[in-house]
Amino acid sequence: MNPPSDQAPPPPPPNYDGIPHIGHVALVVFENQQEDQILKNPNMPWLTNLALQNSYTSNYFADVHPSLGNYFMLTTGQIISNDLNFDGVVTDDNLVRQLVKAGKSWKAYEEILPAPGYLGDGPLPYVKTHNPAAYFADVRNEPAQASNMVPLTQLQTDLDAGTLPEFMFIEPNQINSTHDCPADHQGCDNDYKLMVGDTWAQQNLGALLNNPTFQQDGLLIITWDESWDSDSQHGGGGVLTILVGPKVKTQYESSTFYQHESTLRLICDAVRIPCMGNATTAPAMTEFFNTQ
Repeated sequence: MNPPSDQAPPPPPPNYDGIPHIGHVALVVFENQQEDQILKNPNMPWLTNLALQNSYTSNYFADVHPSLGNYFMLTTGQIISNDLNFDGVVTDDNLVRQLVKAGKSWKAYEEILPAPGYLGDGPLPYVKTHNPAAYFADVRNEPAQASNMVPLTQLQTDLDAGTLPEFMFIEPNQINSTHDCPADHQGCDNDYKLMVGDTWAQQNLGALLNNPTFQQDGLLIITWDESWDSDSQHGGGGVLTILVGPKVKTQYESSTFYQHESTLRLICDAVRIPCMGNATTAPAMTEFFNTQ
């Protein structure tokens, strides 16, 4: 029987676009590198091999310069703010809100975070602008959610205990993210930054990829927030994005145009939650997954 004419129809089911359900999704964001200068760079052997043996993009662009708007796009589907001094509370729909509504577990593993639930900025090499959850009202006003922002060291503890959350945001500090030079190598060149970031990735992501649970139902997404400042194609310049997991195609390169809102859509689709902002209409990343 048709519903009464004054009754609104139910909302359509989320569109999962052929994306398989993923039990554990991890998003890692590096900093400020141009795609065509890093892939196959001899100073980045581990990440290069990871990309070439799994799936990666060759036509993927950040949305904006500087960093903050890209982090918001990856988690809210909007730029929200481009001001690195922004200290507002974000009440817009966001990834944390939808995860909590769906009863999904999440954590932000932030390297050098001073303490679990820390909402401030600094001290360096930790920066709040690379921790979007710290701006969300859903986190700032809820101590139980704020406690899901933890130092990166907690990741190994959770791996050992078999307590990985369903969504993980993993962020290296300003040095290990390929953003800054180490204190003992001030003025280093870009290749040195890549070497430091590659070493960090091998040391911190290798254990995740070797975890039996993650090998069964995991998806690792590695991207860069933005390209060099001199590269503003499509807003934030060309960046590398790598996908790894048991359901991801191997030795696959995509030339399809994507931006960060597609990565957010992928996360939403993979963990089976409604998406938000520009991600609701962004191109789906179905091509990276095996259909069987």
